[in-house]
Amino acid sequence: MSRLSAILLALLALVFGLSLLAGRVWLDPASTPNAAIILAELRLPRGVLAIVVGAGLGAAGAVMQGYLRNPLADPGLFGIAPGAALGAVASFWFGLTANAWLLPLFALAGAAGAMALLAAIAGRTGGIALFTLAGLMIASLAGALTSLVISLAPNAFAMSEIVTWLMGALTDRSWREVWIAAPLTIAGIACLWRTATALDALTLGEGAARSLGMQPGRTLAWLVVGIGLTVGSGVAVAGIIGFVGLMVPHIVRPFTDRMPSSLIGPSALAGALLVLVGDSAVRVLPTVTELRLGILLSVLGAPFFLWLLIRMRRGLA
Repeated sequence: MSRLSAILLALLALVFGLSLLAGRVWLDPASTPNAAIILAELRLPRGVLAIVVGAGLGAAGAVMQGYLRNPLADPGLFGIAPGAALGAVASFWFGLTANAWLLPLFALAGAAGAMALLAAIAGRTGGIALFTLAGLMIASLAGALTSLVISLAPNAFAMSEIVTWLMGALTDRSWREVWIAAPLTIAGIACLWRTATALDALTLGEGAARSLGMQPGRTLAWLVVGIGLTVGSGVAVAGIIGFVGLMVPHIVRPFTDRMPSSLIGPSALAGALLVLVGDSAVRVLPTVTELRLGILLSVLGAPFFLWLLIRMRRGLA
């Protein structure tokens, strides 16, 4: 384990402990009534879910930036997150949310549909340009269909539920969501890890990578499945939580040797730390109702994205 990963793990353990106590009313295990139940049924699954979702988004962002060789790449670019959101919104539209399992299942089905479409369009060639354009097309299509479903919502209550869910949050999540997201995220990160050697070879250029034995089709397949599992499962249980995959690789990259394979593990840990800190913050902020986690991270991520653009412009000048 690298020194960076050890530091991130220590920070993650420290913040996780604090997150169990954080809230509008800070939990004192010695004096708060029913503290054990609150910890076991509310705070603990929420903290674990924040780690799971953040780790998946962080690892996906690091792999995407390495594969596309684009520092502005984000998991949402592939259209898998919008596809998952479309599936979840459809479950609201059909009024199926009374069964707590159907919403995540619909979201996973949406992510799987986006993955299948992406593989069908760009899977044979493995070309990065075609892959990027296909992802953008799927993201635009899923976004348009999501807007259509919202506009056709059967009543104002259903529309409010859809919009609120799309903002992204870990409020009122339980062990059920953890058991849905954790196995899929772990499997997704394992798939992404299989691309590490190919990503390092791609830093020399696509032609050189092929000459070194990199198989574009196989790399693309591992990448699509890995992104689909990590991002799709995250959206299925928490809604849209953006910018984590964009910000985290940039934060940890200066502390590595800058090779894509060195970024995957630290980015997963840093992503988990970022989402856990953000979720703890929305619980203690003095707002009338709890601020949505997706909004908080967007407020942080948008200026970060602008800073990246300004830095790139100065680099080109």
